[in-house]
Amino acid sequence: MFIQLNHKSLKMYGAIGELAKEVYAISTKLPADEKLNMVQQMRRAALSVKLNLAEGSTRKSPNERRRFYEIARGSVVEIDAVLETAVDLNYYKSDQLNAVAELLNKCFAMLSNMIN
Repeated sequence: MFIQLNHKSLKMYGAIGELAKEVYAISTKLPADEKLNMVQQMRRAALSVKLNLAEGSTRKSPNERRRFYEIARGSVVEIDAVLETAVDLNYYKSDQLNAVAELLNKCFAMLSNMIN
């Protein structure tokens, strides 16, 4: 926010920001007894995507950058797994998650392109 670094100009950074907002929004719809489980796990993973992209973009070594991007991509998959479990437990219907599904696929693809 205060330090002007290159990652903020990446299209990817905007998509990840949207993903984080969407994850936080949909997590409020989970039952109260999931507050310390699914809600926190999903929010930590969403934050991890953004933080690892930011930190990785400051690394000079291509291998180091790639490693942070791989971790970010893993967190995208983690969000997907939490949501899959939430659907399995009937906390959501699949069609309620269309917006986050689109963002997850977009972020996964963008991160994959940055890794390869």
